[in-house]
Amino acid sequence: MSTIQEQTIPLYEEVVNGYNTRSVSDAAEGESADLRRARQSAFEKFRLLGFPTIRHEDWKYTNLNRFLKEEYAVGGVGRSALAEATAGEVTMPAAATIPGLDAYRVMLVNGVWDGKVAGGPLPSGLKVMRVAEALRDPAYVGYFEKGKWGNHAFPNLNTALFTDGLLVQVKGVVDKPIQIVHYYPAEQNILVQPRHLLVIGANAEVTMVETVHSAPDAARVLVNSLTEVIVDRDARVDHLVIQSAEAGLRLVNHTTVRQKKGSLYNNYTFTFPGADLVRNDLQLRLEEDHTETHLYGLYLTAGQQLVDNHTLVDHQKPFCFSNELYKGVLLERSTGVFNGKVYVHQDAQKTNAFQQNNNLVISKHATIDSKPELEIFADDVKCSHGSTVGQFSEDALFYLRARGIGEEKAKALLIAAFAFDVTEKIKTEAVEKYINALINQHIPVNNG
Repeated sequence: MSTIQEQTIPLYEEVVNGYNTRSVSDAAEGESADLRRARQSAFEKFRLLGFPTIRHEDWKYTNLNRFLKEEYAVGGVGRSALAEATAGEVTMPAAATIPGLDAYRVMLVNGVWDGKVAGGPLPSGLKVMRVAEALRDPAYVGYFEKGKWGNHAFPNLNTALFTDGLLVQVKGVVDKPIQIVHYYPAEQNILVQPRHLLVIGANAEVTMVETVHSAPDAARVLVNSLTEVIVDRDARVDHLVIQSAEAGLRLVNHTTVRQKKGSLYNNYTFTFPGADLVRNDLQLRLEEDHTETHLYGLYLTAGQQLVDNHTLVDHQKPFCFSNELYKGVLLERSTGVFNGKVYVHQDAQKTNAFQQNNNLVISKHATIDSKPELEIFADDVKCSHGSTVGQFSEDALFYLRARGIGEEKAKALLIAAFAFDVTEKIKTEAVEKYINALINQHIPVNNG
């Protein structure tokens, strides 16, 4: 672990000062005593851990030094985050428009929602509110008072300093998808720490589409996002995350999903060229029996981009099923990391768990580090995992070129075919077409 003395980067001093500023004003702002204690506990844990380095096993292949050494203002501390985010009129980026998708749409600007909803009035079973308001509502504040994030530095830092975010509560069947647009058009280097909560009630059904964007000429933004998803009994959730931001955005995204008996949760994570850094920590807690989980991921990286996907599927009870498929296409001088762990507790008999990571390395300068893991303490289970790294099939290229298809077009077709195993799993047709359009936007490629 790092010590306070080892944290010599300016951002460390900024977050310490930011916490001290908040701790003085929290009582006046009306935060509960339990929330203040949760913040204090999280911050002390962060002070003990410090920002992660390559000496931490979970960050072995993801060196943050070049991102953390830059100066960032700590957003939302000591001033109105809403006023910061909505100064002037902010137009939704064109890239956030998914052609043909009929959805309820909300947009957060630098982590703050202005309260507007597109796509019609929300149905009675769907509630959306700012986290800043939920913190003062007895019906919701309890969700934020119990956060314990172990040795994960970024979630602890978020818990200590978050000021806003989005709360979505779903009861019953929502008639059309919910699109959440995360837009970061900052005019100065800023650290943004949104806290999101998705509460999916018993027997509810919903499709949620999150898209991440930044302005082409925006300042550098470091986003430390923390999301908790609670999936109650017999609920059904499709959760799609599409990351297609511009250079200058650094995204550290921690998502924890807690599943109850009989629930089904499907996660689809797509990362495209642009953002300098994307770190996705996705943790599934299968807390009751007969739950089902599917994780699908596709990362298409380019330039000097660094994309790191860490997943944990935690099987705690018997008769549960999980399936995970992540695929990567690495171009130019980019770096990809995949670390997926399936953990099966002793009580989790009759577990079925499958995990696969496949990578296509296009450029001789690109790199991938893949580490699938199984940790099993039950004896009546069916579990498997695997990882592959390869390049274009010369036979397939020859076959296509022999039929008059140019080299770059042939490569584009092979990439699309490689990604198909993931994209075909998308259940919303408009989103599937949108993802395929983004793939085509970044290929054909040059081997570089």
